[in-house]
Amino acid sequence: MLRKPLNETSNTPVRRCILTGDRAPPEALIRLAINPEGMVAPDVRAKAPGRGAWIGVDADAICEAIKNGKLRGALARAYKGASFSFADDLSDKILSELKYAVLNRFGLESRGGYVLTGSEKISAAARSGQIYALYHSNDASEDGRKKLDQAWRVGSDKEGSGMQGTIIPADRNAISAALGKENAVHIGINDKKAAQRLEHHLRRWINFTGCSITPDNHGLEYDVDASPANQEIRD
Repeated sequence: MLRKPLNETSNTPVRRCILTGDRAPPEALIRLAINPEGMVAPDVRAKAPGRGAWIGVDADAICEAIKNGKLRGALARAYKGASFSFADDLSDKILSELKYAVLNRFGLESRGGYVLTGSEKISAAARSGQIYALYHSNDASEDGRKKLDQAWRVGSDKEGSGMQGTIIPADRNAISAALGKENAVHIGINDKKAAQRLEHHLRRWINFTGCSITPDNHGLEYDVDASPANQEIRD
């Protein structure tokens, strides 16, 4: 399901997925651009010049669209006759760029002082209502996740809601390297804007990997209407 950030308004520009026709804000989709070599490449920051094509499907759907020719046809229409080519491993390239964007964002927020690691520190902050987002590595123990999830619900006054932290599609080694810390298994974000910045990148990565774990992150996201009214569609 496509997601959009908080504070979305009816006048926010939207993009259309070239494969499904679904519409969503650009933050919920992935832009594909033609690089100087004429290859289609992921533009996860949506900064590359020229006409772009937007996708809102997962990795399996991209692989299938490459095999059956639907992606080539959709790109040809989106690029309006421009010459291009793409590699069979385009899905892997997208995954790599999404992962880099998320881990780089974690590093930036850590340097800004908005990241807590260590179960005891996170638990204390969570119970005090000072955690705006909670994340777990994909190799974190179930018991460890549940204890911190519970502390977060208590501090957020959401006991009984089932709210839980998001499992990141990366292990503790990758997360630790991004943060410059040792054994970063759990991450607490103590600033709301930092949590929203992370959510922007992380949700696209999780959606693209096809992960089924998409918990409510303390109100940082909500579903996209497939047919939003009064929204401008752009390339």
